[in-house]
Amino acid sequence: MPDVPDRKDVNLRVGERDFKYYIFDWDDNILHMPTRIHLEYRRPEDGVWVPRKVSTSFYAMVRNDTEHYRAPGGNWENAFIEFQDQDQPCESKFLTDTRTALLRVLSGEVPPAPSFETLRETLREGRLFAIVTARGHEPESLRRAVELFIETVLTSDEKREMLRNLRGYRACFDGVTEFGTDAEELDYYLSLNRYHAVTNPKFRTWVESQTKGEIDRAKLSERAKQFAIRDFVEHVIHIITKIGGNQLNRPVSVGFSDDDIRNVEVVEHYIRDELGKRFPGIKFCVYDTSDPALTDGRKVIVSGQLDLGF
Repeated sequence: MPDVPDRKDVNLRVGERDFKYYIFDWDDNILHMPTRIHLEYRRPEDGVWVPRKVSTSFYAMVRNDTEHYRAPGGNWENAFIEFQDQDQPCESKFLTDTRTALLRVLSGEVPPAPSFETLRETLREGRLFAIVTARGHEPESLRRAVELFIETVLTSDEKREMLRNLRGYRACFDGVTEFGTDAEELDYYLSLNRYHAVTNPKFRTWVESQTKGEIDRAKLSERAKQFAIRDFVEHVIHIITKIGGNQLNRPVSVGFSDDDIRNVEVVEHYIRDELGKRFPGIKFCVYDTSDPALTDGRKVIVSGQLDLGF
C-alpha cells in the first residue's frame, strides 16, 4: 500500500479490485432522449412524401425501410440536425436534451434506460468508461452530459464515495500522497475517459483515413463504433501497462452496451474476429439492451486467457 495517511476521504481498498471498464451507447441505453430525427414518410394513400420526426428507437426499426422513409431531400445532414452541436447562446442541444431526460427519470415520469444504473455504479466506483454514440457532437458536449449526470443523479453520499475511490486509485496506482480539491480530482478522472460521437466530422475523418476509403452513410456509425471501441481498449491497456497493473495478474474485462441490435451484432463479430484475438486476456461482455422486457439486456461473453499478452 502507498504511504498515505489514514484518511476517511481516501479508499485504498480500490487497489485490490479487478480491472473492469465500460463502453456505453447513450440514446435509449443510458437515457431516453427527446432528440428527434427528421425524416420524410411516404403516405400509403397517395404516395406523397411528408415530414415526420421520429425517436432514435423508432429510427432503429425503420432505417432500412427506404420505400417508406428517407432523409429530407436525400440529405442525411438535415435528418440529423438535432444530433450536431449548433451555435447556441447557452448550451448544446445534447446537454439540454440530457437535462430534460434526466428530470423525466428522476421525477418518475419515465423509467430509466437499461444501462442507466450501470453508468451510475461505474461513476460511483470510479471506473474508467467510454461514451460511444452515433451522434455528431463534440467530445466536450458528451463529457458535460456525464458531469450533469453526476451532479443530478448521484446522491451526496454517492458523490463522496466516488471521490474516495478516485483518490484511492490515484494513491494506489499513481503514487499520489497529496490530493487536489474535489473539483480537481473529478476533472482529472473525467479526463481519463473517452467521449466519441462517431458521426462528428473530425471523428469521421479519422475513421475514413484508417479505412482508406469512403464509408457508406448507412454503415458509418456501425463501422466507426468499432474504431471507437478499439481506441478505448488500447487506451485502458496503455494505462494498465503504465501503472504496472499487468504484473498483478488480475481479471480484465470490458463491457459494451447498445440498444441497436445491428450495432450489437457488428460489435460481437468485431470482438470475436479481431479484438478478442488481439487481446486474448480480456473478457469482453456485450449487452444487447434492445429488448425492453429484459431489464439488464441480453449478455454475450467473449473470454480470453488471463495472460494479457503485453
